[in-house]
Amino acid sequence: MSQDTTDSTIKEIWKFSERHGLRDEKPQIQPTTSAKGDDKSFGDTLTRTKESQVNLNIHKSLRLLDEAVGVRSPSQILRTTAAKTPFRNVSYKTQYISPASKLDTTRSPGMSFSTPGGRSRLANADVSMASVLADVTMPVRLDQTSFMMEDVTTTNIDLLLEEDPNIGGSTGLYGDFFQVMKDHQSEHQIFDLVSSYSTLCHEQVDLLKKLINRAAPGQTKFAKTVDLLNLIEQECFTWQLVYLLYQDRLEKEAKNESDHLMDVDQMGRFRTEKQIVQNLYETDDLVRQSQLVIDWLERIEAERLESFSRKVEFFQDKSVSWENTLHQLQNPNITSSRAIVTQLDPDAPSRQKRPLADLDHEDEIRLLKYLFAYIRAGQLEEAQRLCVQCGQAWRAATLEGWKLHHDTNYDSLGPGGSVQPVEGNAYRDVWRLMCWKMSKEEALHPYERAMYAAFSGNLDQLLQVCETWQDYIWAHFKVLVDTRVEQEIRVKSTGHRTFEQMPSEYWDKIWTPSSIFMNIQASSNETVRREATEKYHIIQKFIILGEIEALIEEMYIWVKQSLPNHLIRFMAHVVLFMRTIGHSCKEELCVVILEAYVATLIELKQMDLVAAYTAHLPQDHQIEWYARFLEGIHEREQKEKSLQLAEEAGLDIPSITKLVVENIRNKGLTGFSLDSEPNLEAVTTPEDRQKIEAIEWLVYDPTQRIEAVRQANAVMRTFLGLKKHAAARDVADKIPPNSIEIIQRIWTAKSGTIELPPTEANIVREYLCIQAFLDGQDSFSDWFNHYHHSKPTPPQMPASGAKFTEKVVHEHQEKQYKAELHRWKHTLQIQTKVCLH
Repeated sequence: MSQDTTDSTIKEIWKFSERHGLRDEKPQIQPTTSAKGDDKSFGDTLTRTKESQVNLNIHKSLRLLDEAVGVRSPSQILRTTAAKTPFRNVSYKTQYISPASKLDTTRSPGMSFSTPGGRSRLANADVSMASVLADVTMPVRLDQTSFMMEDVTTTNIDLLLEEDPNIGGSTGLYGDFFQVMKDHQSEHQIFDLVSSYSTLCHEQVDLLKKLINRAAPGQTKFAKTVDLLNLIEQECFTWQLVYLLYQDRLEKEAKNESDHLMDVDQMGRFRTEKQIVQNLYETDDLVRQSQLVIDWLERIEAERLESFSRKVEFFQDKSVSWENTLHQLQNPNITSSRAIVTQLDPDAPSRQKRPLADLDHEDEIRLLKYLFAYIRAGQLEEAQRLCVQCGQAWRAATLEGWKLHHDTNYDSLGPGGSVQPVEGNAYRDVWRLMCWKMSKEEALHPYERAMYAAFSGNLDQLLQVCETWQDYIWAHFKVLVDTRVEQEIRVKSTGHRTFEQMPSEYWDKIWTPSSIFMNIQASSNETVRREATEKYHIIQKFIILGEIEALIEEMYIWVKQSLPNHLIRFMAHVVLFMRTIGHSCKEELCVVILEAYVATLIELKQMDLVAAYTAHLPQDHQIEWYARFLEGIHEREQKEKSLQLAEEAGLDIPSITKLVVENIRNKGLTGFSLDSEPNLEAVTTPEDRQKIEAIEWLVYDPTQRIEAVRQANAVMRTFLGLKKHAAARDVADKIPPNSIEIIQRIWTAKSGTIELPPTEANIVREYLCIQAFLDGQDSFSDWFNHYHHSKPTPPQMPASGAKFTEKVVHEHQEKQYKAELHRWKHTLQIQTKVCLH
């Protein structure tokens, strides 16, 4: 079956499944003899009995779809016994998140002060974090189904897989990064540049996922591609983090100090919880940037969750919760191996200390895992929607109490003196205390306790279900912001009601970013400790902490090791970013990192990029590295192009080409000895040929002609000492015939005098002397060959008694010999004069 037919089959299966009822009869597929079968719909090729037309088994259709596209069905995925959160580390697409800022950090992850329409209720507050988040639009990813519907055929995949995708599928990033850097050169475009970096990585991740999804099982070469996918995906996340944090930091530095007096101006007036938190985000950099870290981690998790966000509905009724337990209670004749609850209110299992029906218990655990996943991904509204859809509206209500209380009527009434509606929960402190107690309730499932721990700042319970380094970072920063916000509300609130006191355990630990990372590095979770040592996580740690000096020192140590090429590329661009924003770093360490990237580009033969990145090095390093690059170029067209790129990048071409020739000229000079054999000529080796060709680097630019002659003199001296006269002649031939005239003309135009300075005059004189010596060698060689090998041989005398004809032939040969001898003597005389002169 061709790929086009397969794709068409997939679509028709879906259409056919939607057109018919959901019953258990299996369709009977009969062969068709029509020559135009490909033009008919898939439904026309299925002949069914009268009963099966009404009773189509949807599971059969899904299974056919799975076989067509080579993926597991939703039921297979969800019914598989997996880790705590089976939806991690899967293909995903990005979900767009409202640009409104999430200022209340005591909320569950994902709550914000945005209205359903997407407009921030704090839009008039001019909060800097809101402007930061407004500019961050995550590139949209395609889910697995859309990957499969795209024009990626089996033939295309086979062609792509002829080489290792780890190499062929990602080399374009080097040129793409340079192009976007070239397109965003001004300082005010720096964050557009960072956003473009992130977008490029997203596109590459999409491509690699597409390759992996369509590959046949068991292709071992894709192990490297998966590693590359994880590497570039982490780079994408890191650029997003850089964008969020450094835009906020730079904007904060640019603000006038008078902006920080807002809190002083508002002293003495009544402020709602929402206004207190809003002001905290305005004035406290730690809280605001910690919230940015939380938002960043939630967006990452939202991407991973997207592909599986609605799979829970496959297993539960859309309106009735605990349907199996209800059915068993309504039918007393049904027996069970154990006693179950006799009532179906939300507290029945804990109050009666009895379980639900087995299937309901399984579905309940699955639902709790997905609800926590939504909270972890910052999608509280989706969690509430899922609760209602699964018949647990009461649970959705328990997730509603986070909203900060805000009554605008204290400041002003509405039109005509009308009372405006009050926002939020006036007894939010009571709700939080209950969340804390629920998170400590041992009878509840760990995921349910973790849900309420996220609302109440109970770190210990939250970590019980966290699995990865990113989960741990999210949990710690969530608690950090939660306690800071709660403390601010209790200190700054001017209300008349006394707040319910949180347990002392809540206030025992005051977290800071540094203490968070130290605690995670010492975690009892081996997986988290291992992930904390991964290079991108170390980079993200230093970016969050703002310790760029330490980051540069760490990357300096890394470049001395064997690193993935894309990681070196990322580190080089981080250094360039820090330079652009004016962040002072140890220059000598930054230079080593940039040199590592230049060396990588040279190794990968990225000829169009070497000059541009070499230009970011100090001038002496520029000369050294670009000369090293040019040594490996032998084609004349590539030489000219490399010099053109160097000129566009502003490199010192004369110094570079001079060093190229000197490096090549000095190769192989150590330990050689002069040949004592009497032979007049030694063999020209391939290394000699490289030295001869190297002179070409100096003849492209007329202003370098004197240097070309000087280097040619040095090479010719060496060849003459080694009795390689032919090689020396080849070097001399590399110098254009009018070089002396050009040297004289350039000097005259520069100084106004005809006479060359002593150094240049000696160079020209030596060149002319070597030229004369080579001409003399050539003349002597011609004379020697002519004298010893070209003299005509006299004809042999005829024997006595020879016939008349033989005598006539001899006389003719004698005349011919004398004529040739005369010509030989004349030529010998001329060559002798040439040799003598």
